[in-house]
Amino acid sequence: MHYPLPTTFKRLFILDTNVLMHDPTAIFRFQGDAVYLPMVVLEELDAAKTGMSEIARNVRQLSRVLDELISTHSNLQNGIALPGTETNPNRGYLFFQTEIFPANDLLDTLPGNKPDNSLLSTTSAIQQANPNCQVTLVSKDLNLRIKARILGITAADYTTDKVLDDVDLLYTGQQQLPRDFLETQQLEIIPSREPGRTCYQLSSEAVTQWYPNQFLYTEDDSPLEARVIECRGPRATIEILRDFRSPKNNVWGITARNREQNFALNLLLDPEIDLVTLLGTAGTGKTLLALAAGLAQTLDQQRYREIIVTRATVPVGEDIGFLPGTEEEKMTPWMGALMDNLEVLNPTHGAGEWGRVATEDLLHNRIKIRSLNFMRGRTFLNRYIILDEAQNLTAKQMKTFITRAGPGTKIVCVGNIAQIDTLYLTETTSGLTYVVDRFNAKAWSHSGHITLQRGERSRLADFATQVL
Repeated sequence: MHYPLPTTFKRLFILDTNVLMHDPTAIFRFQGDAVYLPMVVLEELDAAKTGMSEIARNVRQLSRVLDELISTHSNLQNGIALPGTETNPNRGYLFFQTEIFPANDLLDTLPGNKPDNSLLSTTSAIQQANPNCQVTLVSKDLNLRIKARILGITAADYTTDKVLDDVDLLYTGQQQLPRDFLETQQLEIIPSREPGRTCYQLSSEAVTQWYPNQFLYTEDDSPLEARVIECRGPRATIEILRDFRSPKNNVWGITARNREQNFALNLLLDPEIDLVTLLGTAGTGKTLLALAAGLAQTLDQQRYREIIVTRATVPVGEDIGFLPGTEEEKMTPWMGALMDNLEVLNPTHGAGEWGRVATEDLLHNRIKIRSLNFMRGRTFLNRYIILDEAQNLTAKQMKTFITRAGPGTKIVCVGNIAQIDTLYLTETTSGLTYVVDRFNAKAWSHSGHITLQRGERSRLADFATQVL
């Protein structure tokens, strides 16, 4: 890279290592601008390339991309023209550090010999040599950005992977209708796909704002609860929901305690829905509802061969180190929520010790605990899969997981985006947020989502959620 920069560039983005580890395609996200990779970043990438973690895979993917780009260019000092996209045909340029910068007093003022300090020194040198160019250090490391701003260096977070500007804009899966909405519509009763259910067809301007499998409700003397089955322009087909709050419609002894839980069970028990996403705070019943619906469809209806439960193994506190045993034994400590819910769903109260043991053996044979670390390359046929704590996965990990589904498989992703434990993930960049937004944007008729609002664990847990 020439020192200083060619005057044709008005903006230069220097990428930190964690940005490239988080998104190996980050160098292509700055179309029309220049991207710069210091040598210290390449050194850190080289140190992180070994292993089977998602970070190591991302680093290896980036290394292959960089090798392909460099192999077709003999003069790296002039930069590498990056391909444009359909939405932004302006090509960006990629530069590498090919020169040793003059001594910088800034590096001597920073304590310790750390890669972050070397990155700050390089950024400062480029910024001073190019006063007409806006030089920005892009990093996911909050502390590094703080140090950069203290030293007069422009720094920014990597937000290209942000799904939404505000998490409050995330699709909730339901919409309240005006009290007199149905009275003002011309409803046509049509045959339902399931005997005993009622379906209506209507035309309205409001229909253009609806999505397949979105829930509609009214709060009046005769409340309506329905689901959108099909949308075609201003015409829509809605189906009256089955009421799982009634004891006669219980699901493995569980009944819905509020409107959102009833919506969730209607999604979970519909064989036409292949993907269900459930969001909600602690105690809203996400895992319990998913497990009850899975047991009913696996053991009673024989719709699925078995239930597979998995989750991201991200600890809340200090890591307890390696765990002995098989894959399922290693995952058992992470599955406390599963065991707690199985105790609630175990219908053998009063059946004696033999009945309890027999039921536990049956459940153990039909519920398998699997690790996400070994999902790559697998295909699951006729399985009911529950992904717990899905908010801790990145968008790339969610894609890897969901694409494991084979014919006859249903995937249920549950999580709380307010409780993210993964480094560098936020509510707006979580893989769970990404999936909810993308499936809603495509308006796919075989997926559904609902955000659970009301806690039902206990009055203590509900009050703690509000005040703590």
